[in-house]
Amino acid sequence: MTPEQNSKIASLTTPVQKTYSLKNAEDLDPLMERIGDARCVMLGEASHGTHEYYTWRTAISKRLIEEKGFSFIAVEGDWPDCYRLNRYIKCYADQNKKSHQLLQNFRRWPTWMWANWEVDALMNWLKVYNTGKAANKRVGFYGLDVYSLWESMEALVNYLQANDPKAAELAKQAIRCFEPYGEDGQEYARAQYSLESSCRQEVINLLAEIRKKTPVYDHDPEAALNTEQNAHVAVNAEAYYTNMVGFNDNTWNLRDTHMMETLQRLMTFHSPGAKAIVWEHNTHIGDARYTDMKRHGMFNTGQLAREQFGESETVLVGFGSYLGTVIAGKQWGATMEVMPVPAAREGSVEERMHRKYGENRLLIFDGNNDRYNEVMPHRAIGVVYNPLHEKYGNYVPTILSSRYDAFLYIDKTTALHSLHIKPDGNLVPETYPFNF
Repeated sequence: MTPEQNSKIASLTTPVQKTYSLKNAEDLDPLMERIGDARCVMLGEASHGTHEYYTWRTAISKRLIEEKGFSFIAVEGDWPDCYRLNRYIKCYADQNKKSHQLLQNFRRWPTWMWANWEVDALMNWLKVYNTGKAANKRVGFYGLDVYSLWESMEALVNYLQANDPKAAELAKQAIRCFEPYGEDGQEYARAQYSLESSCRQEVINLLAEIRKKTPVYDHDPEAALNTEQNAHVAVNAEAYYTNMVGFNDNTWNLRDTHMMETLQRLMTFHSPGAKAIVWEHNTHIGDARYTDMKRHGMFNTGQLAREQFGESETVLVGFGSYLGTVIAGKQWGATMEVMPVPAAREGSVEERMHRKYGENRLLIFDGNNDRYNEVMPHRAIGVVYNPLHEKYGNYVPTILSSRYDAFLYIDKTTALHSLHIKPDGNLVPETYPFNF
């Protein structure tokens, strides 16, 4: 047999290499091929304060928008704040301002998650991309999270007073019900724990009235969507806070259900052929069925997306790194700090990749990769972080090749560049397990 024949046989029997060097946006070609015609691409992060996670997600998002016609980016952020950015990048409002000025509206701790220069660069790019395009061709930017009860109620009152006086009265009734708790989610949660009066019926009545009146709000391209979404936030946030005191799995599931319902609402609004890019922590976008979350009866948006959109329509992309620096706080509400991220612990996903590659890599999982199909510790850093606790926490048992469809490994990372905005509010959300 000739050497050429031997080489041909070897190429047919040897598994195709599914790891790739990762140095620039052109190196994302294998990921673009893996995504194909999928309608929902979820981009994770292993912390909320790492520069490279934001810049690589931006690089992926730009290619998805330019090459595959994706409709919007939806993020793990509050609806009212993100909606202001959405209107800015679509040239509807605040054209006399700069995007970094609008990012200063992100006042709730941890402000650095969205009030940072990396997001500012993305907003500038999106605004330029949208300029001159028809309204239905402009790419949007939306928040999926559930925490903005008071901000959403305020936005509703301001809008409804001018456009729907009856609904505005219901919104004011709801606000009056919440007033004794001083915009403090924990105070409201404690009141429910001690069986004091609830505001649930007020927000349900408001949502019902708004859903009846949706056609009234169609004078603005997205007014109906914004009004109804703020009402959904009020209803779901009230339920979230009611369950918040005394951590239970239901708070996590309530939050991720809200985020998935919001994503579905956005897909419907943007037409049957809409395509969504989602930015959330790995703990939200990585399929929970392939972590220890499943054992606790918990699910997440990545799992729900695969189940509701279908696996062929959904691509989950995880991120991780070996060592570096990160922005976080030592406790909830603490001053943000640039902290060291120590070398990943032995036997973890990140330590194995460092030992094998020692450089940035893109991994594509196609069901035939057996290197990462066993349970391994996978690092997850939240907004509350202490590097000294690495040995005991911050790792989620994970079957990597099932939890994600692809994975970006960054060997060494650096901290996010915050706008250094002083936060307001003292809500401490219940999350699993380190404030994701």
